[in-house]
Formats: sequence, structure tokens, C-alpha cells
Amino acid sequence: MRDPKFVHLRVHSAYSLALGAIPVDKLVHRLHDLGVPACAVTDRGNMFGAKCFSHYAAEEGVKPILGAEMSLHNSDSEVLAISKGRELEPNRIILLVKDEDGYKSIMKLFHRYYLDNMENSIYPQINMNDLQNYNKGLICLTGGYEGPLGKFILQNRRADAEKELTALKDIFGDRLYMEISRVGYDGEKQTENDFIEMAYKYDIPLVATNEVFFFDKDMYEAHDALVCIADGEYVEDKDRRKYLPDNCWKSESEMINLFSDIPEAIENTVLIAKRCNFLSKKKDALLPIFICPEGKTQDEFITEESYKGLHERMEAQVYTKEMTPEERLKTDTEYYNRLEYELNIKKKMGFPGYFL
Repeated sequence: MRDPKFVHLRVHSAYSLALGAIPVDKLVHRLHDLGVPACAVTDRGNMFGAKCFSHYAAEEGVKPILGAEMSLHNSDSEVLAISKGRELEPNRIILLVKDEDGYKSIMKLFHRYYLDNMENSIYPQINMNDLQNYNKGLICLTGGYEGPLGKFILQNRRADAEKELTALKDIFGDRLYMEISRVGYDGEKQTENDFIEMAYKYDIPLVATNEVFFFDKDMYEAHDALVCIADGEYVEDKDRRKYLPDNCWKSESEMINLFSDIPEAIENTVLIAKRCNFLSKKKDALLPIFICPEGKTQDEFITEESYKGLHERMEAQVYTKEMTPEERLKTDTEYYNRLEYELNIKKKMGFPGYFL
């Protein structure tokens, strides 16, 4: 594997449910075939594919960068809820795992994301306090025009954008990067100059991204149909969520040419890749230990208890007074054969203690 000149930091796998169109194993095989030395998978709102991405990438000689696209609480939500009775959709930020501390931090953030912050919102999300408490070992990208800074710029609220930026810098320090992209959305063009000006003003490095949902442009129509299915829309509907053909995998040379006027934004993708050094290792299942009565193994005890339980249920729920001995025997055979089949699977997989 050669030294890269650009590294993709915003790739969605099929674990970006009903949004990403690239299975993790096929993604890694494609990266290997292309000679790509490193890549970040940042699925939307989850890290379901992190372990298998780490596993496959390590086998194929590709450096896996783990991370996620997370929703950050929109500070305008309370105002809008009071004035118009509805909640604003959260902003998007990208968090990349730098080391083991970062992995622990992002796990804690996902706990907050799905469990602790859901009472007061219809959207899973984290807030700035969560980032303040759980940021160790994480690198943050500002999310481009869909991030908190971009939303303010699009509303002509530069002062609020700068306030949000300084708050993020206070949290992440030199682990904060100003994200810019050139996929082709109007929001990108409307925010880029402000992003660059603020980056230089507050000494925050620029980083170029190209959000990837599918590999090749010829997959665009299929992906568009997938998005329609997810949203319950029709392809011919005009007022619907829509992505662009350039939300595909761009080559290193394409990205370098696209950002030829800001080479530092390309170079910083490589620096980020070098800073991220964590591999989520495969672990054996941690199963509970069940203490059996003296003299019995787990296999023996689960067999004894299962036969006892099935016999009680057969008497209470299956047998009838009208059944002949032959009918009872036929029924017994069907149920007890099934029980033996289930027990053999549990024993073979080492799960008796779990079920006991």
C-alpha cells in the first residue's frame, strides 16, 4: 500500500439504514482492489458496522478509521417550539475515533444519543454538554453546510456561527477541523467562503470531504429509489429528499483536482488518517455462568429442566381428553423431536448457561 495523498473521511456503508448502499465487506474488497490504504466509515446515527469494518479492513490491509455522523442539538429548537409548536431537525457533525479513549467516548455519546436525550425530543441527538463531557480521543469535523455553522451561515447569522465555532474549539482544541465539500449542493457554495474565512480567523484547519453513499455514478438511480422507499415518496415527486450523482466514491486524483485551490484541505485528510489509530478487535461472547445443582453439568441440567417444562406444558395446553394413546404418541414425537433439535444447537454453541 502506497502513501495516500487524500483519504475519504465521510463514507456511508449499508449500515446507514435506507441511505447507504455499500455493504461493508464489498466496500473493503473494493478499497483493497483500488489500493486505497485508509478510509473512514461514518454511518448516520450508528456504529453498527464498526467491528466488521475493522475486521475486514485489517484482513485486507486497509487502515480502518471508525466514526459516525451524529445529530447535534439545534440551539434554535426551543425558540421555534415555543413560537410555532414544532421541533427543528438537529444539525450534523462528524466524530472520528482517534484512539481507545475515543472509542469509549463515542460509546458513551451513543448512550446519550439514544437513551438519555429522547424524553424531550423526537430526534435522537446529543448536545454541547455531552460533547464537553465525552470528547477525549475524538476528532470533530464541523459537518459542512448541514452542520451547526452552516445552518447559521445560511440564515445570515455569521456572529452566531462564530460563537458556535469557538464553543466547539473550546471543547476539541486541535482536534477540530472545518469541513468543506464540493458535491454540488447550493448550500456548499453559499457557505464555503464563510467557512474558509472563519477557519483562518480562528486558526482551525480545513478538511475536504465528499460524502459517499454509493461507489459508482451508475448506482445513483438505484440509490435514489432507495431513498424514496425510505421516505415513502415517489421518484417523480419534486419536493422530496434528493442526493446527487457526485455523492459517489471519487478517486484521489479527482479530489485533488476538485480542491486544487485549497491543497491544505486535501493534505489534512491524510493527517487526520495518521492521527486515528484504533482497531475494534473481535471478542468472544461473554456469557453468564450458571451454577448447577451439585453433580450436574449445564448440558445435563438444561436437558432435565427442558423435558420437565415441556411435559408440564403438554399436559396443560396440548393433550385433550378425547386424544387416543396413538394420537398422544404422535404428538409427543413431534414436540420432543423439536426439543432435542433445539437442545443440540444450544449445547453445540455453548449456550446452556445463557438459557438457564
